[in-house]
Amino acid sequence: MGNVVELKVGLHCEDCIKKILKAIKKMQDIETYNVDTQLNKVIVTGNITNEEVIRVLQKIGKSASTWEGEEINC
Repeated sequence: MGNVVELKVGLHCEDCIKKILKAIKKMQDIETYNVDTQLNKVIVTGNITNEEVIRVLQKIGKSASTWEGEEINC
């Protein structure tokens, strides 16, 4: 299993979520992706970095930031 990237993203409406999922789906080397609308969180696993996912989201006009201080241990 690759890296787990968790980012804080504003998920305001269904259109926002669809746009985000469509952009992430096009990324290379991803294994899974999901959004948590309760926490405004985007979770992506694969051979990717925080910066790569942030860059993709910025291209579609979304600002994203990391969840500081929270680590996932696999």
